[in-house]
Formats: sequence, structure tokens, C-alpha cells
Amino acid sequence: MSSSPPRRTADPFDYESALEACARGERFALRALYEREARWLLGVALRIVRDRDMAHDVLQDAFLQVWQRASSYQRALGSARGWIYTVVRHRALDEVRRVRRETPVGDELEALADQHAASNAVHELPHADAASLSRCMETLDERKRDCIVYAFVEGYTHEQIAQQTATPVGTVKSWIRRGLLSLKECLS
Repeated sequence: MSSSPPRRTADPFDYESALEACARGERFALRALYEREARWLLGVALRIVRDRDMAHDVLQDAFLQVWQRASSYQRALGSARGWIYTVVRHRALDEVRRVRRETPVGDELEALADQHAASNAVHELPHADAASLSRCMETLDERKRDCIVYAFVEGYTHEQIAQQTATPVGTVKSWIRRGLLSLKECLS
């Protein structure tokens, strides 16, 4: 799933000029960017952090960064709109990493138990409490367990997991699939 800006037809808004106006300290430009993009950017943040309040915080922090770093934007390197989406995406990923460092492993497993019912990939798992899920997670091979936690607790993509674990993407997908099948069997 890409976090690139959603495409719209014939958008006459000049994002580059608005971002350059932000760099000059013109607040109306930041307001205009926010009014045009906030709902889309909130969706990007929400997909990554998976918590509405945290996504709102990420969006606020990202717009502060846009305001403070607008002068670093260069037209020759890409679209202003894409630059703004990149700021939001990176801010959201930073927040996920920060929360990950502060969350004990037991809490991650409880979060996984809460999320498994809503996740498309784990919808086949029987309903389980955190203790049962934790017990079953411990039976998994460490690599499969780590990949499942990265995917369903951290929100990493298969490609990000592959990078994190220095493993081919196909192998990561297999480990996650086999791990989920083992969890399903264990929880049955």
C-alpha cells in the first residue's frame, strides 16, 4: 500500500507556491495547505499509527515540521504535495518506533490480541485472550513471531520487515503466513 498523495483531477492549487510562502513565514499558506490536505494526511497517519488520537498528534507535529522546514523544499527534487506527504509519513513512522521502544513485549502481545479480529490477514484466527495468544506466540519460531509482531503490532509492510530482518520479501510473507496458520491451530 502506497502512502503517496491521492490523485485528484485538475487541481489548480499551487502547492509549490504555498510551501514557498510558508518558508517566507506567511501563515495563510500553511492554513491553506492544512485545509486542503488535512483529511487525506490524517488517513495516511492513521494507516501507520492505527490510533486516531495519535494520528491527530502526528498530523499536528507534521504540520509544525512543514512550517519549520519549508525552506528546505526544492522544486527540482519533486512536488511540494509529495514532500508534505513524506513529512507526515516519516513523522508517523517515527511515532510508531517511539511507542515500540516504550512498549513492553507483553503489551505488544495484548495489542496483537486486540487487533487480530480487525485485521484482514488474521481474521481466521479464533477469538483469544492475551494470555492464550501470548502462550501460542511463544510456540512460534522466533523469526515467524518477530515478523508477525512487526506486521500486526508495528504496522510494518512486508518490504519494511524484509529490510528490518535482512530477509527476502517472499520469505517474510511465508513466515507470516505459516506463523498465522500455527497460531490458528494453537488457538483452536
